[in-house]
Amino acid sequence: MSSQARPTPKYFFVYAPDKTEAGTFERRMSVRPKHLETAHERTGQGLIRMLDTVVNSVHAALTIPPPSLVLEAACSTPESIASPDAPKKLIGSTFIYQAESLEEVKKLVESDVYYQSGVWDPEKIVITPFAPATPLP
Repeated sequence: MSSQARPTPKYFFVYAPDKTEAGTFERRMSVRPKHLETAHERTGQGLIRMLDTVVNSVHAALTIPPPSLVLEAACSTPESIASPDAPKKLIGSTFIYQAESLEEVKKLVESDVYYQSGVWDPEKIVITPFAPATPLP
């Protein structure tokens, strides 16, 4: 048995915008149940600390119960906040992951159904270390 301590997990911010081609929103909605199932599992494992969906600048929150709080929200266009009845179109996702390395987070992102089914634009995904100024949920 090794006496080496396990590395301290780090936080990583992920921005995964959707592709802009026709059919992306429909593809997103068709695989969304699997994406949310995976998010629940990863939240339970302590990997995902926060999850937002980018709605065309408005966030609609859906909470997932402990052990970690996860927000499923969305980024949207300015038109989506023009009136309360304006349609809210999901156009990407944001996450805060807790992991040991950037490579681990990259593998998790690439294994997500949104990545594998071509919802997210792999050329525009951003993964960066994240240092929260306040405690995360």
